[in-house]
Amino acid sequence: MQLANRMIVNKATISRWENGNRLPDAAMMTRLANVLEVDVGMLLSAAVQSDDSLNVILVDDSRVFLSQAMSVLEEAMPNATITGFIWPQEAIEYVKTNRVALAILDIELGAASGLDLCRKLLEINPRTSVVFLTAYPDYSLDAWSTGASGFLLKPLTLDAVRDQLKKLRYSFSAGGAEQ
Repeated sequence: MQLANRMIVNKATISRWENGNRLPDAAMMTRLANVLEVDVGMLLSAAVQSDDSLNVILVDDSRVFLSQAMSVLEEAMPNATITGFIWPQEAIEYVKTNRVALAILDIELGAASGLDLCRKLLEINPRTSVVFLTAYPDYSLDAWSTGASGFLLKPLTLDAVRDQLKKLRYSFSAGGAEQ
């Protein structure tokens, strides 16, 4: 309401900007930058990033499982770019240069730990929702201590993914029939 008053627009306009339903035109972008006392370039950069595809990563050391799970995730999130990794270090490098909304991580990654990977990913971007995926429910207590948003058991199912997406710490629209 305060921003709407300062910009001399109605609050519905601001709400549409906040929800991502619309973006301000060039004149409004300049006015918004002045009101917020920021550089217009910063706002334009934020607008471009908001239009980027939704990035989701899946990290699992089994190529067979990775392939099967990727198919399930693509069906559950048709608007997302889903990238699979076998090696945790490759996932870390990807997250350093790409804004990732959701990371789905196996807990046992060969010699590496999905729990440690979670901590590293959240250090890079604290707004990444992390969901652990494992065949071992005994890990659930350890998983919660990492700041993860959820826990899924293998084998991955479409219903389980859809249910988990509703519970994420930082929600997003992934498209699909049941969003």
